[in-house]
Amino acid sequence: MLKLNVKPALLLLEDSKISAVKGELKKCIKKFHGSPPGFVRILYDDRVVREIEEYSEKLKKYENFVVVGIGGSALGNQALQNALRPMDWNFLTSKDREGYCRVFVIDNVDPDLVRTTLKMVEPEKTIFNIISKSGGTAEALANYLIVRGVLEDAGLDPRDHLVFTTDPKKGFLRELANREGIDAFEIPPDVGGRFSVLTSVGLLSAKAAGIDIRALLEGARSMVDNSKLEEVNENLPALLALVHYLHLEQGRNIAVMMAYSNRLLTLVDWFRQLWAESLGKRKDGQCGVGQTPVKALGSVDQHSQLQLYNDGPDDKIITMLRIREFHDDVEIPLIHDDESVRYLGGKKLSGLLNTEFVGTALSLVESNRPVVILDFEKLDEEHVGRFFLLYEIATVFMGELLGVNPFDQPGVERSKVITKALMGMKGLEKEKAKILARLKELEMEA
Repeated sequence: MLKLNVKPALLLLEDSKISAVKGELKKCIKKFHGSPPGFVRILYDDRVVREIEEYSEKLKKYENFVVVGIGGSALGNQALQNALRPMDWNFLTSKDREGYCRVFVIDNVDPDLVRTTLKMVEPEKTIFNIISKSGGTAEALANYLIVRGVLEDAGLDPRDHLVFTTDPKKGFLRELANREGIDAFEIPPDVGGRFSVLTSVGLLSAKAAGIDIRALLEGARSMVDNSKLEEVNENLPALLALVHYLHLEQGRNIAVMMAYSNRLLTLVDWFRQLWAESLGKRKDGQCGVGQTPVKALGSVDQHSQLQLYNDGPDDKIITMLRIREFHDDVEIPLIHDDESVRYLGGKKLSGLLNTEFVGTALSLVESNRPVVILDFEKLDEEHVGRFFLLYEIATVFMGELLGVNPFDQPGVERSKVITKALMGMKGLEKEKAKILARLKELEMEA
Protein backbone atom coordinates (compact mmCIF):
# COMPACT_ATOMS: atom_id res chain seq x y z
CA MET A 1 0.00 0.00 0.00
CA LEU A 2 0.89 3.64 -0.27
CA LYS A 3 1.95 4.97 3.10
CA LEU A 4 0.62 8.38 4.08
CA ASN A 5 2.08 10.36 6.99
CA VAL A 6 0.17 13.55 7.83
CA LYS A 7 1.47 13.91 11.40
CA PRO A 8 3.89 16.78 10.60
CA ALA A 9 0.94 18.71 9.15
CA LEU A 10 -1.45 17.79 11.99
CA LEU A 11 0.95 19.05 14.67
CA LEU A 12 0.31 22.63 13.50
CA LEU A 13 -3.48 22.33 13.90
CA GLU A 14 -5.78 22.68 16.89
CA ASP A 15 -7.37 19.47 18.18
CA SER A 16 -10.81 21.04 18.35
CA LYS A 17 -10.71 22.02 14.67
CA ILE A 18 -9.46 18.58 13.68
CA SER A 19 -12.34 16.95 15.55
CA ALA A 20 -14.91 19.23 13.95
CA VAL A 21 -13.70 18.51 10.41
CA LYS A 22 -13.55 14.78 11.14
CA GLY A 23 -17.24 14.96 11.91
CA GLU A 24 -17.91 16.64 8.56
CA LEU A 25 -15.75 14.09 6.75
CA LYS A 26 -17.74 11.19 8.16
CA LYS A 27 -20.76 12.70 6.43
CA CYS A 28 -18.73 13.11 3.23
CA ILE A 29 -17.69 9.46 3.31
CA LYS A 30 -21.27 8.28 3.74
CA LYS A 31 -22.54 10.57 0.97
CA PHE A 32 -19.75 9.59 -1.43
CA HIS A 33 -20.34 5.87 -1.11
CA GLY A 34 -24.10 6.22 -1.01
CA SER A 35 -23.92 7.34 -4.63
CA PRO A 36 -20.39 6.78 -6.01
CA PRO A 37 -19.34 9.02 -8.91
CA GLY A 38 -18.60 7.68 -12.37
CA PHE A 39 -14.84 7.50 -11.88
CA VAL A 40 -15.44 4.91 -9.14
CA ARG A 41 -18.19 3.02 -10.96
CA ILE A 42 -16.04 2.50 -14.07
CA LEU A 43 -13.40 0.63 -12.04
CA TYR A 44 -15.77 -2.32 -11.75
CA ASP A 45 -16.83 -2.47 -15.42
CA ASP A 46 -14.76 -5.32 -16.85
CA ARG A 47 -16.20 -4.69 -20.30
CA VAL A 48 -13.82 -1.74 -20.74
CA VAL A 49 -10.74 -3.86 -20.04
CA ARG A 50 -11.92 -6.70 -22.26
CA GLU A 51 -12.50 -4.32 -25.20
CA ILE A 52 -9.03 -2.82 -24.78
CA GLU A 53 -7.41 -6.25 -24.50
CA GLU A 54 -9.17 -7.33 -27.69
CA TYR A 55 -8.10 -4.16 -29.53
CA SER A 56 -4.50 -4.60 -28.33
CA GLU A 57 -4.16 -7.54 -30.73
CA LYS A 58 -4.37 -5.01 -33.56
CA LEU A 59 -1.62 -2.92 -31.96
CA LYS A 60 0.89 -5.75 -32.37
CA LYS A 61 1.24 -4.72 -36.03
CA TYR A 62 2.34 -1.20 -35.12
CA GLU A 63 5.45 0.37 -33.66
CA ASN A 64 4.07 3.68 -32.41
CA PHE A 65 1.00 4.82 -30.49
CA VAL A 66 0.43 8.59 -30.53
CA VAL A 67 -2.05 10.15 -28.12
CA VAL A 68 -3.61 13.37 -29.40
CA GLY A 69 -5.45 15.26 -26.67
CA ILE A 70 -5.15 18.04 -24.14
CA GLY A 71 -5.70 18.48 -20.39
CA GLY A 72 -7.35 15.43 -18.88
CA SER A 73 -7.11 13.66 -22.22
CA ALA A 74 -3.30 13.82 -22.10
CA LEU A 75 -2.00 14.26 -18.56
CA GLY A 76 -3.07 10.84 -17.31
CA ASN A 77 -1.47 9.18 -20.32
CA GLN A 78 1.79 11.01 -19.67
CA ALA A 79 1.71 10.14 -15.98
CA LEU A 80 1.17 6.45 -16.68
CA GLN A 81 3.91 6.24 -19.28
CA ASN A 82 6.53 8.16 -17.30
CA ALA A 83 5.84 6.34 -14.05
CA LEU A 84 5.51 2.81 -15.37
CA ARG A 85 7.78 2.62 -18.41
CA PRO A 86 11.57 3.09 -18.40
CA MET A 87 12.60 6.66 -19.11
CA ASP A 88 14.30 5.53 -22.33
CA TRP A 89 11.29 3.47 -23.48
CA ASN A 90 10.84 5.28 -26.81
CA PHE A 91 14.53 4.77 -27.62
CA LEU A 92 14.52 1.00 -27.05
CA THR A 93 14.36 -1.51 -29.89
CA SER A 94 11.15 -3.39 -30.55
CA LYS A 95 12.81 -6.50 -29.14
CA ASP A 96 13.74 -4.72 -25.91
CA ARG A 97 10.17 -3.41 -25.70
CA GLU A 98 8.90 -7.00 -26.19
CA GLY A 99 6.94 -5.84 -29.23
CA TYR A 100 4.96 -3.17 -27.36
CA CYS A 101 4.51 0.30 -28.84
CA ARG A 102 6.50 3.41 -28.31
CA VAL A 103 4.08 6.01 -26.92
CA PHE A 104 4.10 9.71 -27.74
CA VAL A 105 1.68 12.39 -26.54
CA ILE A 106 0.75 15.49 -28.53
CA ASP A 107 -0.83 17.62 -25.81
CA ASN A 108 -0.70 21.09 -27.32
CA VAL A 109 -1.14 22.99 -30.57
CA ASP A 110 2.44 24.24 -30.43
CA PRO A 111 3.65 23.85 -34.04
CA ASP A 112 7.15 22.84 -32.89
CA LEU A 113 5.78 20.04 -30.71
CA VAL A 114 3.43 18.74 -33.39
CA ARG A 115 5.95 18.88 -36.21
CA THR A 116 8.72 17.28 -34.15
CA THR A 117 6.52 14.44 -32.90
CA LEU A 118 5.22 13.63 -36.35
CA LYS A 119 8.79 13.57 -37.69
CA MET A 120 9.70 10.92 -35.09
CA VAL A 121 7.11 8.38 -36.26
CA GLU A 122 6.51 6.68 -39.58
CA PRO A 123 2.78 7.04 -40.36
CA GLU A 124 2.47 3.52 -41.76
CA LYS A 125 3.74 2.10 -38.45
CA THR A 126 1.60 4.31 -36.23
CA ILE A 127 -1.80 4.39 -34.55
CA PHE A 128 -3.08 7.87 -33.67
CA ASN A 129 -5.51 8.01 -30.72
CA ILE A 130 -7.61 11.19 -30.90
CA ILE A 131 -9.15 11.89 -27.50
CA SER A 132 -11.93 14.40 -26.80
CA LYS A 133 -14.86 13.75 -24.52
CA SER A 134 -17.09 16.27 -26.28
CA GLY A 135 -15.73 15.38 -29.68
CA GLY A 136 -15.33 19.09 -30.33
CA THR A 137 -12.20 20.17 -28.43
CA ALA A 138 -10.53 22.71 -30.74
CA GLU A 139 -6.95 21.63 -29.99
CA ALA A 140 -7.64 17.92 -30.44
CA LEU A 141 -9.56 18.50 -33.67
CA ALA A 142 -6.89 20.78 -35.13
CA ASN A 143 -4.24 18.14 -34.51
CA TYR A 144 -6.58 15.42 -35.81
CA LEU A 145 -6.89 17.32 -39.10
CA ILE A 146 -3.10 17.59 -39.33
CA VAL A 147 -2.68 13.87 -38.62
CA ARG A 148 -5.38 12.97 -41.12
CA GLY A 149 -3.63 15.09 -43.73
CA VAL A 150 -0.36 13.24 -43.06
CA LEU A 151 -2.09 9.87 -43.46
CA GLU A 152 -3.85 10.84 -46.67
CA ASP A 153 -0.67 12.35 -48.15
CA ALA A 154 1.03 9.01 -47.47
CA GLY A 155 -1.76 7.15 -49.27
CA LEU A 156 -2.84 5.36 -46.07
CA ASP A 157 -6.37 4.35 -45.12
CA PRO A 158 -7.27 6.44 -42.02
CA ARG A 159 -9.29 3.50 -40.66
CA ASP A 160 -6.06 1.55 -40.25
CA HIS A 161 -4.29 4.30 -38.33
CA LEU A 162 -6.92 6.18 -36.31
CA VAL A 163 -8.80 5.36 -33.14
CA PHE A 164 -11.09 7.80 -31.34
CA THR A 165 -11.85 8.02 -27.63
CA THR A 166 -14.94 10.13 -27.14
CA ASP A 167 -18.58 10.34 -26.03
CA PRO A 168 -20.50 7.10 -26.66
CA LYS A 169 -23.30 8.76 -28.63
CA LYS A 170 -22.66 12.35 -29.70
CA GLY A 171 -20.09 14.83 -30.95
CA PHE A 172 -18.07 15.17 -34.16
CA LEU A 173 -15.65 12.31 -33.44
CA ARG A 174 -18.43 9.84 -32.62
CA GLU A 175 -20.37 10.85 -35.73
CA LEU A 176 -17.24 10.52 -37.87
CA ALA A 177 -16.42 7.12 -36.37
CA ASN A 178 -19.91 5.87 -37.19
CA ARG A 179 -19.86 7.35 -40.68
CA GLU A 180 -16.43 6.11 -41.73
CA GLY A 181 -16.06 2.92 -39.69
CA ILE A 182 -13.19 4.20 -37.53
CA ASP A 183 -12.51 2.32 -34.30
CA ALA A 184 -13.75 4.24 -31.25
CA PHE A 185 -13.76 3.81 -27.48
CA GLU A 186 -16.14 5.43 -25.01
CA ILE A 187 -15.57 8.08 -22.38
CA PRO A 188 -18.44 7.56 -19.93
CA PRO A 189 -20.69 10.66 -19.80
CA ASP A 190 -20.50 10.67 -15.99
CA VAL A 191 -16.68 10.80 -15.89
CA GLY A 192 -15.02 14.19 -16.36
CA GLY A 193 -11.76 14.50 -18.25
CA ARG A 194 -9.53 15.08 -15.22
CA PHE A 195 -11.03 12.00 -13.53
CA SER A 196 -10.78 9.80 -16.63
CA VAL A 197 -7.25 8.36 -16.44
CA LEU A 198 -8.50 4.87 -15.51
CA THR A 199 -11.08 4.77 -18.29
CA SER A 200 -10.21 4.01 -21.92
CA VAL A 201 -8.67 7.51 -21.99
CA GLY A 202 -5.58 6.29 -20.16
CA LEU A 203 -5.88 2.52 -20.27
CA LEU A 204 -5.61 2.25 -24.05
CA SER A 205 -2.14 3.85 -24.30
CA ALA A 206 -1.11 1.99 -21.14
CA LYS A 207 -1.99 -1.34 -22.75
CA ALA A 208 -0.22 -0.30 -25.95
CA ALA A 209 2.99 0.06 -23.94
CA GLY A 210 2.56 -3.21 -22.08
CA ILE A 211 1.43 -1.77 -18.75
CA ASP A 212 -0.68 -4.19 -16.67
CA ILE A 213 -4.02 -2.39 -16.72
CA ARG A 214 -5.74 -4.99 -14.56
CA ALA A 215 -3.18 -4.36 -11.80
CA LEU A 216 -3.76 -0.62 -12.16
CA LEU A 217 -7.47 -1.12 -11.57
CA GLU A 218 -6.85 -3.52 -8.70
CA GLY A 219 -4.74 -0.89 -6.96
CA ALA A 220 -7.41 1.74 -7.59
CA ARG A 221 -10.15 -0.48 -6.15
CA SER A 222 -8.08 -1.10 -3.02
CA MET A 223 -8.04 2.68 -2.42
CA VAL A 224 -11.80 2.81 -2.91
CA ASP A 225 -12.09 0.17 -0.18
CA ASN A 226 -9.87 2.25 2.10
CA SER A 227 -12.03 5.33 1.47
CA LYS A 228 -15.05 3.50 2.92
CA LEU A 229 -13.54 3.38 6.41
CA GLU A 230 -15.53 5.53 8.81
CA GLU A 231 -12.54 6.17 11.06
CA VAL A 232 -10.95 9.22 9.44
CA ASN A 233 -7.49 8.42 10.85
CA GLU A 234 -7.47 5.25 8.73
CA ASN A 235 -9.16 6.70 5.65
CA LEU A 236 -6.33 8.10 3.48
CA PRO A 237 -8.39 10.32 1.13
CA ALA A 238 -10.24 11.77 4.10
CA LEU A 239 -6.97 12.48 5.92
CA LEU A 240 -5.59 14.27 2.88
CA ALA A 241 -8.71 16.40 2.59
CA LEU A 242 -8.64 17.17 6.31
CA VAL A 243 -5.10 18.54 6.43
CA HIS A 244 -5.43 20.50 3.20
CA TYR A 245 -8.76 22.03 4.24
CA LEU A 246 -7.61 23.09 7.70
CA HIS A 247 -4.34 24.55 6.45
CA LEU A 248 -6.24 26.42 3.75
CA GLU A 249 -8.40 27.87 6.51
CA GLN A 250 -5.18 29.11 8.13
CA GLY A 251 -4.22 30.95 4.95
CA ARG A 252 -2.06 28.28 3.32
CA ASN A 253 -3.58 28.62 -0.13
CA ILE A 254 -0.70 26.97 -2.03
CA ALA A 255 -0.40 23.19 -2.25
CA VAL A 256 3.13 22.18 -3.23
CA MET A 257 3.73 18.63 -4.40
CA MET A 258 7.44 17.77 -4.44
CA ALA A 259 8.39 14.49 -6.11
CA TYR A 260 11.70 12.86 -5.25
CA SER A 261 11.89 11.01 -8.57
CA ASN A 262 11.76 12.22 -12.15
CA ARG A 263 9.43 9.32 -12.91
CA LEU A 264 6.87 10.72 -10.44
CA LEU A 265 6.96 14.21 -11.91
CA THR A 266 4.12 13.78 -14.40
CA LEU A 267 1.94 12.39 -11.59
CA VAL A 268 2.40 15.86 -10.10
CA ASP A 269 1.29 17.45 -13.39
CA TRP A 270 -1.82 15.26 -13.28
CA PHE A 271 -2.47 16.31 -9.66
CA ARG A 272 -2.13 20.01 -10.55
CA GLN A 273 -4.99 19.87 -13.04
CA LEU A 274 -7.17 17.80 -10.73
CA TRP A 275 -6.71 20.08 -7.71
CA ALA A 276 -6.85 23.40 -9.56
CA GLU A 277 -9.73 22.76 -11.94
CA SER A 278 -11.86 20.90 -9.39
CA LEU A 279 -11.51 23.25 -6.42
CA GLY A 280 -10.74 26.72 -7.74
CA LYS A 281 -14.29 28.04 -7.84
CA ARG A 282 -16.43 31.07 -7.31
CA LYS A 283 -18.65 30.86 -4.28
CA ASP A 284 -21.78 32.95 -3.79
CA GLY A 285 -20.94 34.83 -6.99
CA GLN A 286 -17.48 35.87 -5.82
CA CYS A 287 -13.97 34.56 -6.37
CA GLY A 288 -12.64 32.98 -3.27
CA VAL A 289 -11.91 29.28 -2.76
CA GLY A 290 -9.25 26.85 -3.84
CA GLN A 291 -5.57 26.09 -3.39
CA THR A 292 -2.99 26.81 -6.05
CA PRO A 293 -1.08 23.58 -6.80
CA VAL A 294 2.66 23.99 -7.38
CA LYS A 295 5.04 21.43 -8.86
CA ALA A 296 8.52 20.76 -7.48
CA LEU A 297 11.22 18.14 -8.03
CA GLY A 298 13.64 16.86 -5.44
CA SER A 299 16.50 17.23 -5.19
CA VAL A 300 16.57 19.81 -8.01
CA ASP A 301 14.28 22.31 -6.33
CA GLN A 302 16.19 22.18 -3.06
CA HIS A 303 18.51 24.48 -5.01
CA SER A 304 15.64 26.53 -6.43
CA GLN A 305 12.53 26.65 -4.21
CA LEU A 306 13.45 25.33 -0.78
CA GLN A 307 14.73 28.68 0.48
CA LEU A 308 11.31 30.17 -0.21
CA TYR A 309 9.46 27.24 1.34
CA ASN A 310 11.46 27.42 4.57
CA ASP A 311 11.89 31.16 5.06
CA GLY A 312 9.32 32.80 2.81
CA PRO A 313 5.60 33.40 3.43
CA ASP A 314 3.88 30.70 5.47
CA ASP A 315 1.25 30.13 2.79
CA LYS A 316 2.00 26.57 1.69
CA ILE A 317 1.28 22.97 2.59
CA ILE A 318 3.95 20.70 1.11
CA THR A 319 3.38 17.10 0.05
CA MET A 320 6.54 15.10 -0.56
CA LEU A 321 6.56 11.93 -2.70
CA ARG A 322 9.20 9.24 -2.22
CA ILE A 323 9.97 5.84 -3.77
CA ARG A 324 11.35 3.32 -1.29
CA GLU A 325 12.52 0.73 -3.81
CA PHE A 326 13.86 1.94 -7.17
CA HIS A 327 13.76 -0.28 -10.25
CA ASP A 328 17.34 0.56 -11.11
CA ASP A 329 20.09 1.99 -8.97
CA VAL A 330 23.56 3.39 -9.48
CA GLU A 331 26.50 2.97 -7.13
CA ILE A 332 28.74 5.98 -6.61
CA PRO A 333 32.36 4.85 -7.12
CA LEU A 334 35.07 5.58 -4.58
CA ILE A 335 37.69 7.37 -6.70
CA HIS A 336 39.21 10.20 -4.65
CA ASP A 337 40.54 10.03 -1.10
CA ASP A 338 39.60 13.66 -0.43
CA GLU A 339 37.20 13.95 2.53
CA SER A 340 34.91 16.28 0.54
CA VAL A 341 33.86 13.37 -1.71
CA ARG A 342 35.00 10.26 0.14
CA TYR A 343 31.82 10.00 2.20
CA LEU A 344 29.82 9.51 -1.04
CA GLY A 345 31.90 6.62 -2.38
CA GLY A 346 30.27 3.19 -2.28
CA LYS A 347 26.81 4.66 -1.61
CA LYS A 348 23.82 4.33 -3.92
CA LEU A 349 22.22 7.29 -5.72
CA SER A 350 18.85 6.22 -4.33
CA GLY A 351 20.31 6.46 -0.84
CA LEU A 352 21.55 9.98 -1.50
CA LEU A 353 18.23 11.06 -3.03
CA ASN A 354 16.13 9.68 -0.18
CA THR A 355 18.51 11.09 2.42
CA GLU A 356 18.04 14.49 0.80
CA PHE A 357 14.29 13.85 1.03
CA VAL A 358 14.64 13.42 4.81
CA GLY A 359 16.82 16.52 5.04
CA THR A 360 14.27 18.63 3.21
CA ALA A 361 11.31 17.26 5.16
CA LEU A 362 12.94 17.79 8.54
CA SER A 363 14.11 21.29 7.65
CA LEU A 364 10.54 22.21 6.72
CA VAL A 365 9.15 20.76 9.94
CA GLU A 366 11.75 22.69 11.94
CA SER A 367 10.54 25.84 10.16
CA ASN A 368 6.98 25.03 11.30
CA ARG A 369 5.80 24.33 7.75
CA PRO A 370 3.05 21.71 7.26
CA VAL A 371 4.44 18.60 5.57
CA VAL A 372 2.65 15.52 4.21
CA ILE A 373 4.73 12.47 3.25
CA LEU A 374 3.52 9.94 0.70
CA ASP A 375 5.66 6.82 0.24
CA PHE A 376 5.54 4.42 -2.71
CA GLU A 377 7.00 1.14 -1.49
CA LYS A 378 7.82 0.60 -5.16
CA LEU A 379 6.73 2.16 -8.41
CA ASP A 380 4.37 -0.34 -10.01
CA GLU A 381 0.85 -0.50 -11.43
CA GLU A 382 -0.91 -1.16 -8.13
CA HIS A 383 0.78 1.76 -6.35
CA VAL A 384 0.05 4.14 -9.23
CA GLY A 385 -3.59 3.02 -9.36
CA ARG A 386 -3.88 3.72 -5.62
CA PHE A 387 -2.33 7.16 -6.08
CA PHE A 388 -4.88 8.16 -8.72
CA LEU A 389 -7.87 7.18 -6.58
CA LEU A 390 -6.34 8.62 -3.41
CA TYR A 391 -6.29 12.06 -4.97
CA GLU A 392 -9.51 11.76 -6.96
CA ILE A 393 -11.49 10.84 -3.84
CA ALA A 394 -9.66 13.37 -1.66
CA THR A 395 -10.57 16.04 -4.23
CA VAL A 396 -14.26 15.19 -3.93
CA PHE A 397 -14.06 15.26 -0.12
CA MET A 398 -12.25 18.61 -0.29
CA GLY A 399 -14.95 19.97 -2.58
CA GLU A 400 -17.61 18.95 -0.07
CA LEU A 401 -15.75 20.71 2.75
CA LEU A 402 -15.37 23.84 0.63
CA GLY A 403 -18.96 23.75 -0.54
CA VAL A 404 -18.11 23.69 -4.26
CA ASN A 405 -18.83 21.32 -7.14
CA PRO A 406 -15.57 19.50 -7.93
CA PHE A 407 -16.90 18.20 -11.26
CA ASP A 408 -17.52 21.41 -13.23
CA GLN A 409 -15.15 24.03 -14.67
CA PRO A 410 -17.10 27.20 -15.53
CA GLY A 411 -13.95 29.32 -15.39
CA VAL A 412 -12.57 27.49 -18.42
CA GLU A 413 -15.55 27.87 -20.74
CA ARG A 414 -15.27 31.58 -21.54
CA SER A 415 -11.77 31.14 -22.90
CA LYS A 416 -13.05 28.41 -25.23
CA VAL A 417 -15.81 30.66 -26.59
CA ILE A 418 -13.36 33.50 -27.26
CA THR A 419 -11.00 31.14 -29.09
CA LYS A 420 -13.74 29.69 -31.31
CA ALA A 421 -15.12 33.15 -32.11
CA LEU A 422 -11.73 34.56 -33.09
CA MET A 423 -10.97 31.49 -35.20
CA GLY A 424 -14.17 32.17 -37.18
CA MET A 425 -16.57 29.50 -35.94
CA LYS A 426 -19.97 29.88 -37.57
CA GLY A 427 -22.67 31.40 -35.36
CA LEU A 428 -20.24 33.44 -33.25
CA GLU A 429 -19.90 36.45 -35.59
CA LYS A 430 -21.55 38.92 -33.19
CA GLU A 431 -19.51 37.60 -30.28
CA LYS A 432 -16.35 38.02 -32.35
CA ALA A 433 -17.17 41.68 -33.01
CA LYS A 434 -17.63 42.31 -29.27
CA ILE A 435 -14.37 40.54 -28.47
CA LEU A 436 -12.41 42.52 -31.06
CA ALA A 437 -13.85 45.77 -29.72
CA ARG A 438 -12.84 44.83 -26.20
CA LEU A 439 -9.33 43.86 -27.32
CA LYS A 440 -8.92 47.19 -29.08
CA GLU A 441 -9.98 49.00 -25.91
CA LEU A 442 -7.32 47.08 -23.95
CA GLU A 443 -4.69 47.61 -26.66
CA MET A 444 -4.35 43.84 -26.97
CA GLU A 445 -3.64 42.24 -30.33
CA ALA A 446 -5.85 39.41 -31.55
